[in-house]
Amino acid sequence: MERIADIAELDAIYGDPVPRSVTKVRHRITPLYARWIAASRFAVLSTVGPEGTDASPRGEDGAVAHVADERTLWLPDWSGNNRVDSLRNIVRDPRASLMFLIPGNENVVRANGRAAVTAEPRLTETFARDGKLPRTVIVLDVQEIYFQCAKAVMRSGLWTREPDGADVPSAGDLLREVDPDFDAEAYDTGYEAFARPRLW
Repeated sequence: MERIADIAELDAIYGDPVPRSVTKVRHRITPLYARWIAASRFAVLSTVGPEGTDASPRGEDGAVAHVADERTLWLPDWSGNNRVDSLRNIVRDPRASLMFLIPGNENVVRANGRAAVTAEPRLTETFARDGKLPRTVIVLDVQEIYFQCAKAVMRSGLWTREPDGADVPSAGDLLREVDPDFDAEAYDTGYEAFARPRLW
């Protein structure tokens, strides 16, 4: 494979960016972007660290992130499997991005900036739910925010195609691939009942 290793070579292939793809970038969370984020229940958090990159799905039954002010987003980190790959990355390298999706909408909003992790009660208590608190909160200092054009979602038919995962291996199948004696069927049939009371 011949690698493209020079920016000039890459630019020669693609040419200049579409002007609006550059001018649409904002450096604060405008009221319209705040409305978008408030409507988004799902985001992907991207981070980078010494071991490489990480992309982590984040979801809520309401807004997935809280707009604290025009430069700041708060993202609760609820109990999970304790790998904390994203959090480890942020502690060592603050560069982070959030990609917000809204079911049925073909545009995607991206917020890039520098993140920090805090267990400060003032922030964790903001997300109190049924007596539970997130262990930490990710604070993103937004340095740029913009919408991504709809073509990728349109090409995939993400919101318009019928579900097509019938032949996809289950989580249990993937675990059994590591451990042949693992009871994949019991894991798959019992996971929802196990996870539902532990969502927050």
